Amino acid sequence: MAREADEDLLAPIATRSTQSKGRETPEDPDPYRTSFERDRDRILHSKAFRRLKHKTQVFINPEDDHYVTRLTHTLQVTQIGRALAQVLGLNEALTEAICLGHDVGHAPFGHIGEEALADYVGAEWLHSAQALRIFRVLEPLNLTWEVLDGVRAHSWKIEPPPATPEGSLCRFADRIAYLTHDVTDATRAGIIEPADLPRRSRELFGEPGSPWVSAMIEAVIEESHNSGEVAMAPATLDIMHEVRDFMFDRVYLRPESEARRRQVFTVIHELVDHFLDNPREIPDSFRQAEADVLQQVIDYVAGMTDRYALRLHDDLFRPDRD
Repeated sequence: MAREADEDLLAPIATRSTQSKGRETPEDPDPYRTSFERDRDRILHSKAFRRLKHKTQVFINPEDDHYVTRLTHTLQVTQIGRALAQVLGLNEALTEAICLGHDVGHAPFGHIGEEALADYVGAEWLHSAQALRIFRVLEPLNLTWEVLDGVRAHSWKIEPPPATPEGSLCRFADRIAYLTHDVTDATRAGIIEPADLPRRSRELFGEPGSPWVSAMIEAVIEESHNSGEVAMAPATLDIMHEVRDFMFDRVYLRPESEARRRQVFTVIHELVDHFLDNPREIPDSFRQAEADVLQQVIDYVAGMTDRYALRLHDDLFRPDRD
């Protein structure tokens, strides 16, 4: 196929669709698209992807139209990933598919929602694992092994790391995207001022926004070319980690957000507890009958958008609010 022949021009380390480990259920090849292009399209048309538009990135259920949502974050990650793949000669379609799918497993209210769900499973609740459950069970897309692996390990704390260089690109693209736009959102919200940022980040990256994205992308490109693998210049990576620590201290975990944190835990816990007591109220379209009741409830609540969870919680627990 001509599309697969085009992959002969990729860098030696690139992942080629003809070398894929395949799908759990074998399929006939598509006459016009590579297997990774088919995966990209399937993810883009999935219900789980559409729900990202009303899921939290940092600011819960934001009313300001200019704050980043989980969907706009995903699109930014995808753009950065593709830009890197193009310059480095890696597989753009595979990179795009991983980036588009990397966050579909997020619970409502971002990472706070994940922490609330963890109370029911006795361990850390990972949106990456939930994404795999969505793609394999809840909304089965029969994706290739390489795409699923990249989604599984897009977070830096997940071991083993991605098996493909395209999966590693998603890791860098994700962190570049969320650090840069979370800084600009926090500045817009008046939580921080640009002068508050670590001195080294201001000296190296310049003003928050596109200069930051460009500087971090260039650091990945230069180091990857020099090392022969996907990597970022160590000095830039160190500063990026410093900015991440700053954001956790001043934005993500700031004391002023504790009231909202408690609200999220209340909403998530009360929804889960309600459906554990009333599992028949879970819509059939969200129920995976072979799973135990707790798994069915978590699947349902984790799939909710911020606004749907808040509205449903009001309907169940504050019916006379109007």
